[in-house]
Amino acid sequence: MDPATLIGLVVAFGAVLASIILEGSSPMSVILPAPMMLVIGGTIGAGLIGSTLKDTIFAYTSLPKAMLFKPPKTVEAVDTLVGLADRARREGLLALEDAAKDIDDDFLKAGLQGAIDGTDPDDLRGILEDKVNTKRTRDKGAAKYFADLGGYAPTVGIIGTVVSLVHVLENLDKPEELGHMIAAAFVATLWGLLTANLMWLPFSARLKRMSELECGHMELVVEGLMSVQAGANPRLVGERLRSLLPPEPAKKEKAAA
Repeated sequence: MDPATLIGLVVAFGAVLASIILEGSSPMSVILPAPMMLVIGGTIGAGLIGSTLKDTIFAYTSLPKAMLFKPPKTVEAVDTLVGLADRARREGLLALEDAAKDIDDDFLKAGLQGAIDGTDPDDLRGILEDKVNTKRTRDKGAAKYFADLGGYAPTVGIIGTVVSLVHVLENLDKPEELGHMIAAAFVATLWGLLTANLMWLPFSARLKRMSELECGHMELVVEGLMSVQAGANPRLVGERLRSLLPPEPAKKEKAAA
């Protein structure tokens, strides 16, 4: 599990609360049901208007995964593919039938099974690349949904402030309450900015980064499987795949070797 999102949320909102307290105010001064309901509800409603129900559901079901995301074990996949290439070169593809049962990576396992079954290399590559592209497209849609919310939230917050200020102007005959009412009016703008910059836009960025890592892992697996199916030299397979790794994992792989 990569705890960056959870840590970031705690740090970001913790900093906001600490700032409020250090200013001598109370956190409850900004936790007002009406502006919060308007900003959050209005933002989500605007997101629904600009998207499809299916895409919206997928975007929200992606959030738990974003919180508990485990980076793909790309370095381990390289080791696995090199081992498979070595065995396939010595014993043939059919000898990998047993090895496929012990693989935890579903994408690698499915691709390897296709190679064992004798699928044409071009067809196998096309199938695997289509899976990668489909995943990238779906992930892009989820990230865009939250990016859109990040754009709507500040404007909805301003709408909430305007609505509250209209109420203030209706009560100019109560000067003793004006200060509290004006302060409450700007809470909507505050929540619009907070949710946009501490939730929606970071969620979008997180989903984009997750997709990049997972799709990059899948693309590396595709290249490895094609080499295994072609009976390539295991040493060359390892060098080729390690060249596709980001610099830091590549260093770790070299050290392990």
